[in-house]
Amino acid sequence: MSDNSTLTSIFERFRQLQVLVVGDVMIDAYLWGKSSRLSPEAPVPIVNRLKVEQRLGGAANVALNVQSLGATPLLCSVVGDDMEGAALVRLLLEQKQTDAGIVLSPERPTTVKQRIISGGQQLLRIDSEVETDLTPSEHQHLVERFAKLLDKADVVIFEDYDKGVLSTEVIQELLALAKAKGVPTVVDPKKKNFLSYTGCTLFKPNLKELKEGLKVDFTDSHHEAFEAAVNQLQERMSVENVLVTLSERGVFCQNETGDKTYLDAHIRAISDVSGAGDTVVSIAALCMALGLPLPALAELANLGGGLVCEHVGVVPIDADLLLLEARKSPVLKKYLAEA
Repeated sequence: MSDNSTLTSIFERFRQLQVLVVGDVMIDAYLWGKSSRLSPEAPVPIVNRLKVEQRLGGAANVALNVQSLGATPLLCSVVGDDMEGAALVRLLLEQKQTDAGIVLSPERPTTVKQRIISGGQQLLRIDSEVETDLTPSEHQHLVERFAKLLDKADVVIFEDYDKGVLSTEVIQELLALAKAKGVPTVVDPKKKNFLSYTGCTLFKPNLKELKEGLKVDFTDSHHEAFEAAVNQLQERMSVENVLVTLSERGVFCQNETGDKTYLDAHIRAISDVSGAGDTVVSIAALCMALGLPLPALAELANLGGGLVCEHVGVVPIDADLLLLEARKSPVLKKYLAEA
């Protein structure tokens, strides 16, 4: 089978996968307007509102990326039983996604990040959120929804934004359920629960998160210190595979036997890095579900993360464009030929 037909087959197999995404979801709200003068009340611009938009954000944007790649996302989270929570469910259903994993709680608000934009510039962001852990009732309902959806899932993504849905207790309980079912787990961590994902299949921090999570520091060009940190991570957390995104320097991956691979970033006209991590973890999870070699997984995720950076704002990956780019990759040719 040729490399191109192998890649085509991989993308076709993506369409057969169901991906359980659990974590903090939010609404990304945008108010676009025009500003031509300062307020007489305070030295701030007056923005004449022209357009308002709500988009799925956080773990819900990961679900959008999974869907864009052809797979079926199963989103699981806790949001407020409020107007914003109802809007989030509506946005999900408009995307033809299921809301079976969404717990509506009267005890916490739905996270909303509202950006006020004028003349192509963000003037202000207003966040409405809490970061407290789930109540015992919310915890129970989330685990129940997760367990039901897990029966359908080929892989689980933990998407942590430190907003309270994923506490250490919740993480360990959900990981144990997935492990008992033999479902691989892929983690996109944040600082608060960084060391809580013991035994996950693939752990995907960026370089800043790696340093903060392990409380280590080194210059970004110091490879020995960086690799020592990755080894420390694997030893402390019994993580099978690690994928570290290195911004403009590409990605690094290491498997459970210590085989390591550095992959260069692809030259892009970078417009906005927002949402690149969501794309990377989505692609990585689908590749993990298919059992692709770790360097091939890392390269495909590397390509996807670069492609979404060419767009302004948070946008899901274009699967056709990703396949086109993948066909040009010598790294993929090498590792898929060996697979």
